[in-house]
Amino acid sequence: MKKIFFLCFSLTIAQQSFMAQNQFTPEKLWELGRVSLEDASPDGKWLLYSVRHYNVTENTGNAKLFKLNVEEDKATLLLDSYGDNAVFVPNSDQIAYLKDGKMWTCNGDGSKQNQLTESDVNGFKFAPTGDKVLFIKDVKYDDTVVNQYPDLPKAEARIIDDLMYRHWKSWHDYEYSNIFFAKFKDGKLDGKAKNIMPEPFDSPLNPFGGLEQIAWHPQGTMVAYTCKKMKGKEWTTSTNSDIYLYNISTGETTNMTKGMNGYDMEPTFSSDGKYLAWNSMARDGFESDRNRIFTYNFKNQMVKERTVGFDKSANHPLFTSDNNSIIYSASTDATIQLFVLDLDTGKDMQITKGVHNYYGYKMLDSRYLVASRASMSAPHELYRVEIRNGQTKQLTHINDKLLSSVKMGEVKKRMVKTTDGKDMFTWVIYPPGFDPNKQYPTLLYCQGGPQSTVSQFWSYRWNFQLMAAAGYIVVAPNRRGLPGFGREWNDAISKDWSGQAMKDYLSAIDDVAKEPYVNKDKLGAVGASYGGYSVYWLAGNHDKRFKAFISHCGLFNLESWYGTTEELFFANWDIGGPYWEAEHKAGYKQHSPHEYVQNWDTPILVIHGGRDFRVPLAEGMQAFQAAQLMGLESRFLYFPDEGHWVQQPQNGLLWHREFFGWLDKYLK
Repeated sequence: MKKIFFLCFSLTIAQQSFMAQNQFTPEKLWELGRVSLEDASPDGKWLLYSVRHYNVTENTGNAKLFKLNVEEDKATLLLDSYGDNAVFVPNSDQIAYLKDGKMWTCNGDGSKQNQLTESDVNGFKFAPTGDKVLFIKDVKYDDTVVNQYPDLPKAEARIIDDLMYRHWKSWHDYEYSNIFFAKFKDGKLDGKAKNIMPEPFDSPLNPFGGLEQIAWHPQGTMVAYTCKKMKGKEWTTSTNSDIYLYNISTGETTNMTKGMNGYDMEPTFSSDGKYLAWNSMARDGFESDRNRIFTYNFKNQMVKERTVGFDKSANHPLFTSDNNSIIYSASTDATIQLFVLDLDTGKDMQITKGVHNYYGYKMLDSRYLVASRASMSAPHELYRVEIRNGQTKQLTHINDKLLSSVKMGEVKKRMVKTTDGKDMFTWVIYPPGFDPNKQYPTLLYCQGGPQSTVSQFWSYRWNFQLMAAAGYIVVAPNRRGLPGFGREWNDAISKDWSGQAMKDYLSAIDDVAKEPYVNKDKLGAVGASYGGYSVYWLAGNHDKRFKAFISHCGLFNLESWYGTTEELFFANWDIGGPYWEAEHKAGYKQHSPHEYVQNWDTPILVIHGGRDFRVPLAEGMQAFQAAQLMGLESRFLYFPDEGHWVQQPQNGLLWHREFFGWLDKYLK
C-alpha cells in the first residue's frame, strides 16, 4: 500500500513538474529573441536582420546582426554586438550600421569593421546611386541656463518661455534633429557634410519618427523629408506636418504638401523616379485620422489621392519593383494585413490573410516581399510573401525551440452585440488545456490609444498568452474608437470617452460571463493609458461586476491631465478643448473618472512611470491617494525611470510579478 501511495505521489510530482516546465512564464518571455528586419539587398537575394536578447541579471540587452540567403535559408552571424540601422551599401559589398552612436562599415562577411564618423549620428540612409549618404544628427539651437548665465555653471534650473519643454519621457535638450548629406567614395565619407535643413525643427518627427520619414530620389538628386516646422504652443496644438523636397544641386526646398492640414509622413519614391508617394491625414489635430495614400507625378506635377473609397487607414506605402503598384498595410478584422494597390486601375487587393499581423516590409523582387509577422501566440519572425497570391514562407526560426516547450492557449473570435445593436469583434483567449466543465477567473482587457486596434499583436507587457497561462480567460473587445472597422467606428470615441465605449466594454464582459466556464464572481479589469482611464472609470461605474482592477498609466482627473500633458492636439480633439472654456465643462464632469471615485468599492493596483509625460505621474498618485483615503485595498507600483511603457528587463519582471500577484490574490 505504501508503494502504491509512493508511486502515485511520485507521478503527481512528475506531472506537476512537467506542467510547470510547459507553462509560459514572464521569465520565459524575457528569454525570447526579438527579431527585426533591417534591410534587403538590391537583388533580393540577401536579408539583414537583428536579434536582440536580454540579460535579466545584468539588466541589459544585446543585438546580433545576421545575413540571410533567402533562397538557401542559410543565415550567417556578421556582428556579435551591434547597434542599429544596418543596410547594404549600394554598388558595394559592404554593410553599414550604427554602433555606440557612430556610423560604421564592414565587409559583407562582417570583417574589417571601420568607423566612419567621429561625432554621434542617429541614423543614416544611402542614395541608391551609392555616391551620397544622408544622416540625422542633433544640432544645438537653444540656449541653456549656463549659456545665459555663464557665471552660474552649477545652477540646476530651466528657464521656460513656451510649451513643448518636455515630450513623451524626456525634457527638451535644446537640440533638434537635422538632416545632413555627404559624398561617399571608396567606402568613406568624402568631404564636409552639409545640413539641408539648418533650422530649429526636427526631422524625423519626435518622439517616434525614424528613417521611414526620409527618402532619397533614386538618382540621388533630391531628398524628401517629413517635418513639422512649428515650435512651442503652435507645435503642441497641431498635427500639420509636411513633406519637403530638397534639391541637392540647387539647395532649394519645396513644401510638397502645402495646404494639406493633417499629418503628412513617410515619403517614398518609385524606383524610376516618376512618383513620390506618402501618407496623409486630412484633419489637423486628429492624430488617429484615416491615413490616405497620395502620389505626386513629377512629369505632370499632379497630386492624386490613391485610396479614395477605402474606409480604413492605408499605412506605410511602398512601391513594387515594377513601379506599377503600391504595397500598404491596413487593419482589417482585428488583424493587420498587406494590400496591393494598382496605380493604373485604382483597384486594391488584400494580399495576406490569417490570424496574425504583418509589420515592417521591404521588396525583394517583382514577385516577393519580406515582412515581419507576429500574433498573440507568437513573437515576430520574418516571412517571405508572394505578392500575387499571398503564399508565405517563414525565413527565421529564432524562437521555435522555446515556443515548442510551452503550451499556448486557444485564441477565438467572438462577435458581441452592443447596446446600440452593433456587432463588436472580440478576441477571447483561453487557458492552455482549457476545460469547459471548469470555471475560470476572467479578465476584461481595456485597450489604450484610445484609437489603437486590439489586433494580433505580440506584447512583452500586455501578453495575453501569459495571462492565459496563469489560468485566466481574457476578453479583449475592439470597442468603439478602434481602427480597422471603418471611419465611423474609429471616430465614435472622440469627445465621448465614457459613453458608448464603456458600454461596449460591459457588453463584452457580460456576454462572455454568460458562459458556464466563467466564474462570474471572479472578474477583473485591466488596462493601460486610455485602458487605464477605462479601469478608473469602470471602478466607479461597474455595478459590482469586478473584484479586482489594475490601471497602468491611466488618466484619472481630466482637468489636471489637460494641464500637464504635452501634445495638446490630442487632448483638444478627443476631449474637446480646455476645461476652463464653458462649452467643455460638462464633458469634463461627465467623462473624468475622479468624478465617480465616491463609488469605488473594489481593490485596485495603480502602476505609473515617473518619466511619463503623456499621462504624468500625478494621475496615478491621485488615484492611489483616493483609494487609500477611502479605505480600499490598494497598492501603488512606481517606476521612477520608466515612461509610458516599462522597458527594462528587471522592471518588466517586477511588473508581471505584481500584476499576477494582485490578480491571484483577489480572483483565485
